[in-house]
Amino acid sequence: MSRTALWRTAALCACAVALPVTLAAAGTGPGTISITDRQTKDVTVDEGAKGPGVGDVEIIHQALYNRRVTSKPIGSADVMCTRLAASRRMCTGSYSLPKGTIVTSGAIGNRLLYELAIVGGTELYDNARGSLVVTTTSLNPRREVLVFRLSG
Repeated sequence: MSRTALWRTAALCACAVALPVTLAAAGTGPGTISITDRQTKDVTVDEGAKGPGVGDVEIIHQALYNRRVTSKPIGSADVMCTRLAASRRMCTGSYSLPKGTIVTSGAIGNRLLYELAIVGGTELYDNARGSLVVTTTSLNPRREVLVFRLSG
């Protein structure tokens, strides 16, 4: 095989491999999901000096609700945050809903009002992208409004 033919074959193979990746789309189109949550558990693993500090891990469990449909939980969420500084956390969340799971990630300052990137999901939310805005409405028990803005 000539050098030119070899390069052409390699280029075609590279395009064939890259094409499905570039054409991958989310399982759902653009849209907004507005629900609420109630924190059911909050566990902190205190690393290093006593009290909040770099490396501490916070694990949060939540029940998810759509009160417009039912008073019972429609799903659950698990969020894990690692402290990067006294007032900065890196958080990853998994929100299990009736038709799939949405995964979020990002850095936040505090848990009163923050925004995370939607980085993927499963089932209906396969390969989802967009953002999640969380607004705290109550501290005891902690309740929040969650607005998932799916971009497709």
